[in-house]
Amino acid sequence: MRDLGRPDVLKSALLAGGLTALACYPRVADAPGLRYPVWYLETLLFLGSIVLWAFVFAWHTEYSGRPVFTLHVGWRSFALATVLGVTVAAIVSMGDSALRARTPHDYPSDLGQWFAMALFSLAFTELFLVFAPLAWLLRLSQRVGPAVLLTVVFGLFVLAAKNRAPPTPMPPGIMVGLVAYRICASLISVYLFLRGGLLLSWWWGLLIQSRHLFHLTDWAMLGG
Repeated sequence: MRDLGRPDVLKSALLAGGLTALACYPRVADAPGLRYPVWYLETLLFLGSIVLWAFVFAWHTEYSGRPVFTLHVGWRSFALATVLGVTVAAIVSMGDSALRARTPHDYPSDLGQWFAMALFSLAFTELFLVFAPLAWLLRLSQRVGPAVLLTVVFGLFVLAAKNRAPPTPMPPGIMVGLVAYRICASLISVYLFLRGGLLLSWWWGLLIQSRHLFHLTDWAMLGG
């Protein structure tokens, strides 16, 4: 645990936490039915992100042997991430209509909402579901295989907890699809993160989020 207190780790975590909170602000400020003020939620995001990023900067490279951030991704890795992103986005888009009818607030209706949701997903959701738990589990197991498997399990646990939040759970057919997507998304995100660092994993995530652009009212108005 001493690694979390290293000056270089704290400096990187503070900077990354601040950028994460800033990137999440449009989504937090636009979220409906907030029970707490925006400044309070942003403070929680900032403090929580510092801890999560500290896990990443302290343990990821040490126990995986791979860099957290690199500009030298390589065209093969970039092409692979692009193909995976486009393919998965096309498959997932086929089930979006059923989910949009049940949870419309999870889907953007205009370009501003898409921008806010995409930023939140890339800045915090991936950190919470993939980057931080992977680093923590690498520290615990000191082996990549078990850490990857348990990261996937953690994503499924979060999905199950979220499914209990609405008044009625998702139908079994939709839930099976969500479970399959969460397993595939976690595995691909971890693989790309280990292969090319944050940039490669973020690029794949951006492609997944970009599927919503085809359904925005902004484009429909322009087309009309």
